[in-house]
Amino acid sequence: MAITYNRDKRSGKTYAYETTYTWDKEKKQSRSKRTLVGRLDEETGEIVPTDGRGRKRSPNYIPEEAAMPSTIPELQAELAKLRRENHTLRKQIQELKSRQA
Repeated sequence: MAITYNRDKRSGKTYAYETTYTWDKEKKQSRSKRTLVGRLDEETGEIVPTDGRGRKRSPNYIPEEAAMPSTIPELQAELAKLRRENHTLRKQIQELKSRQA
């Protein structure tokens, strides 16, 4: 596994890819597979993660495999947490509306 960098000629931006290499026994050739990691920040030299469509990832981004609980008790706990959060947000909205009136 290696990190490779490619510069887009149209936009001038440099993108970082994670490249994995495998050997194709039938064709007796090396094959590579690239996965987009992010865009290279020219000023700092850091890789800024993107979602693959040229957009920055949200600070609240959760990878797919970690996003959804897998068991019923976990789903029930997540639902209860979301209901509490919803209730709190509704209260805050009501308070803000009453302040404006």
